[in-house]
Amino acid sequence: MKLAVVGGGSTYTPELIDGFARLRDTLPIEELVLVDPAADRLELVGGLARRIFAKQGHPGVIRTTSDVDAGVADADAVLLQLRIGGQAARNQDETWPLECGCVGQETTGAGGLAKALRTVPVVLDIAERVRRANPDAWIIDFTNPVGIVTRALLQAGHKAVGLCNVAIGFQRKFAKLLDVQPSQVHLDHVGLNHLTWELGVRLGGPEGENVLPRLLAEHGDAVADDLHMPRAIVDRLGVVPSYYLRYYYQHDAVVRELRTKPSRAAQVAEMERELLKMYGDPTLDEKPELLAKRGGAFYSEAAVDLAASLLGGGGSPYQVVNTYNNGTLPFLPDDAVIEVQAAVDGKGARPLPVPRLDPLYAGLVANVTAYEDLALEAALRGGRDRVFKALLAHPLVGQIEYAEQLTDQLIAHNREHLAWA
Repeated sequence: MKLAVVGGGSTYTPELIDGFARLRDTLPIEELVLVDPAADRLELVGGLARRIFAKQGHPGVIRTTSDVDAGVADADAVLLQLRIGGQAARNQDETWPLECGCVGQETTGAGGLAKALRTVPVVLDIAERVRRANPDAWIIDFTNPVGIVTRALLQAGHKAVGLCNVAIGFQRKFAKLLDVQPSQVHLDHVGLNHLTWELGVRLGGPEGENVLPRLLAEHGDAVADDLHMPRAIVDRLGVVPSYYLRYYYQHDAVVRELRTKPSRAAQVAEMERELLKMYGDPTLDEKPELLAKRGGAFYSEAAVDLAASLLGGGGSPYQVVNTYNNGTLPFLPDDAVIEVQAAVDGKGARPLPVPRLDPLYAGLVANVTAYEDLALEAALRGGRDRVFKALLAHPLVGQIEYAEQLTDQLIAHNREHLAWA
C-alpha cells in the first residue's frame, strides 16, 4: 500500500507519522511519500519521520519529493494538508477583517473566504494530477476550509472525502468524561464543517442510549470550558456546539478578544520555528511534546481510520466525514457538502440518518451553505463581484459597507495568489 501526503513538509506531519506507526496493523503502509515544495522543511520533517518509523519498528519506506506527479504516482490514497501562502497568509486572514469589526479567522468569515480563494485552484490542480496518475486513488482532504474544498473536489468528479478533527476530539473528550473507551462513543454530529452540533452522545453505536443529558448534567462545566462558552448557554441549548460557533454566538465579544492578543498564526509561526529546530536534531526519534500545542489533535487517528476503511482495511464502520448531502438534510441541495456520521467502506462515505435539525440550527446551516455556494463560485471563476456577493451572504459579514471594505482588503492582501486579480 502506498500513501502520499501533499503538504508533507508541515511541522504537523510527525503527528501523522506517529499515528501511521502506532496503527500500522490497521493501515499497513509499505511506502509513504511526503510531497512539499519547501525542500528545506521537507528534509527536516522527512528525517524525523524516518526515525519515528525506525524506532517503532515500522517496515515501511518513507520518501520525500517536491515533484507532485512523482509523489502521487501509484498512490492508493493521497492526503491533502495544504496551506497556500503559509502562516504569513494565515496571519493576514486573522487580522485585516478585524479592521472592519469582523471576526478574523482562517476558516470562516472573510479570512476563510480568502483561504478558499487561494486554495481551491491549487487543490483541483493536484487532484487532476492524482487522477491522471491513478484514477482509482482516494483523496482525503484535511485542507481548510474543508467543506468548500471537498465540494470543489466532488463537483470535479474526484474520489474525495473531507476530514476534520472536531468530531474525534469530542469523541475522545466525552469518552474520558464518561470513563468508557472512545470506540463506544457514537456522536449525533450534524451540520457543516466548523458549523456543527452534537445532538446526541450514544453508547455502543447509532442506536445506542443517548447519554448527552447525563453528560451535560454531570460534566457541563468541563464541556463549556472547552468550548469557551458559558455553561448556561450550553444547558439552555441542550446540545454541544462546536468551538467555532463562538464566532456566531459571541461575535462581538470574540472580536474584542482577538484585538487584544497576537494572532493564532503568529503563535503557531513561533512554535514552527522551535519545532523545526527540534526536527533537525538527529537524535530526536519521537514527536516532541510541543507539537501537541500546534493544533489538530487526534487527526492522525482519524486519518488512519478513514484511509483504512476507504482502502478496504480494518477501519471503523462509522466515521464523521464531509461528503455530499444526498437528502440527509432535506432543506439543503443534494450536492451540498455536510459533516455527519457516515458509513465508510471501499465504495466511499454514505451519510447515516440524522435527527431533525431544530430551526435554530437549520437556519444557520442553510445560510452558511448559501455562502459556500457563492464562495466556491468565486474560487472557481474569480472576480470582485463574486467575492463581494459571497461576503455579503456570510452571516459574519452581511452588510454592504463591510462587504465592500472586506472585498478590497481581501484582494489587496491576496493578489499574488489570485490569477484573476
